[in-house]
Parts: sequence; C-alpha cells; structure tokens
Amino acid sequence: MTVQESLTRHGIIISKLRAKASSFEEIMDRLSLESDLHEMNFEISKRTFQRDLNEIRSLHHIDIKFDRSQKVYFINEDFQNEYSKRLFEVMDVFQMLKMDKRLSDFVEFSTRKPMGTEHLSGLLYATQNRFQLQLNYKKFDNDLVDTHLVEPYLLKEFRNRWYLHAYNIEKKEFRTFGLDRIQSMRILDIKFQYPQKVNPREHFKNSFGIVSSINQEPQEIVLKFFNNQGEYVRTLPLHSSQQILEEDGDSMLVKLKIVPTYDFVFELMSMGSNLKVISPKSLADDLRGNFRRALQYYD
Repeated sequence: MTVQESLTRHGIIISKLRAKASSFEEIMDRLSLESDLHEMNFEISKRTFQRDLNEIRSLHHIDIKFDRSQKVYFINEDFQNEYSKRLFEVMDVFQMLKMDKRLSDFVEFSTRKPMGTEHLSGLLYATQNRFQLQLNYKKFDNDLVDTHLVEPYLLKEFRNRWYLHAYNIEKKEFRTFGLDRIQSMRILDIKFQYPQKVNPREHFKNSFGIVSSINQEPQEIVLKFFNNQGEYVRTLPLHSSQQILEEDGDSMLVKLKIVPTYDFVFELMSMGSNLKVISPKSLADDLRGNFRRALQYYD
C-alpha cells in the first residue's frame, strides 16, 4: 500500500470519528464505501487499524481512544489544539478533491488566491531552528525591492494570507512581513539567540489582526449589531475576549477588550449600517470621520 493510500485512509477514519464515535465495524463499513468512491482498496485488518491509530497520533497529533463500555472509538477532544482543528479543515477539502477530478460544475474556489505559500516550508524551518533570514521584499506603495536581515519568530495567518513576524536587525524593531510580497529569501547559516523575555504571541494578544499591539493597553469596547449581524459575530468572534451582554430579536450588544488598531477599525466599517459603536467615543468618532471622508467621493 502506498503512502498516499495510507494518508487518505487516515483522513477517512478521522472524518468518520469527527461525525460520531463509531465501532470498528462501522469504521470498516465507511472504508469499504470510500474504497468504491476513490477506486482504491482501504479495507484493512484490525491489526493494521491499530497501527493506523498510532500513526494518526504521531503524524497528525490526533488522539483516538476506545470506550470499552460502549465499544466505540472516539477522538479525544482534550488532546486537540489549533493545529488539529485546522488539519481537520484541510482533510475535509482533501477528501472532497480526491473523490472526483471533474469538479468544475460543482465546486467554485475563491479567485482571490493568497500568494507566497511557496516560502512557508523554508520560513518554518528557519523559525524553528533560529536561523537568520535575508528577505528581498517589495512594498505595496512602489516597485522597489528592499533587502531585510531578520530573525524570524512567528508565522501568522490572517484572512487567507500568511505573515512573518520577525525582528529587523538593522532597524532594531519587530516587523510583520506579508509572504505574498517576499520576492526571494535566503536562509543564512547564522543562528540567533532567542531572548527569554520575548513571547511573539504576546505581540498580537490584544490585536484583531496582524498589527502588533504589544506596547498599547487594550480598551473596553462595546458594540451593537443589527439585522442578524450579531449572529455572524457569534459564530466568528472578532476577538477571544468577546462577550455577549444583551440580545433580542433585533440587536445584540457585545463587549471586547482589545486595542482598536486600524485593521480592526476597517473590519467594523465593513459592517456598515449593521453596527453602532457604543463606546469608547474616540472609536465612534474614528468611524464617523472615515465614513464622512468616503462619502466625499460620491458628492
């Protein structure tokens, strides 16, 4: 059996157990069905199945347990992390794509494709092993390509784009680089010392997106949503600090503790008339001023 077949089988087992806890026989029935759909043979012995569980734990960091009283296998939720959750999403798409190559009549992908993902593996290697990087980087506002010598600390995803949070050695400050604007990169054979007091995740703890808020105090922000906009915010929170204060059939009152960086302001503006900033007044004034300037283009 090929590596591709084994990995596909792992995905089928995980998908089945994500839906519900299942017995060995129920899992085998699913593998038999998928064998027909994929035109591959996924049927295995119980011994091979046990080996699959070990490989799933090792390769995918997903822990599958057996409940002896119910005689079913289940995914141990306590073992899961953000990596596992994202891996589930990737596996769902992967399983769909593997079913049939003729998808154009049934599936439409976003045309706004992020770029720069070809650098991910190299950047992750340099970040994990603490190697300095030389980046040839193109800015948004001109065609000039600047060279930056950096120490990579964190890879961060936001809105289907990837970013590198790194320490710029020449400027002696942390900066965030969009991977789609990296023209080329070189991993240098120079290691850097990871400062004990630096936790790169703390730079974004009080942020909405990719703008660092490390030296700013978060503010208590109260927002009121209308026309079911609150339901979208409920299912896709703006920030981990989000709390629902009140709700009725027409509106929802939400509180956050966050630094109102410019990308957060733009996110609020995108909601238009479905949102009102209750407090602080300074944030409400920012939105009011931005909307007034936008209206000037239509006068």
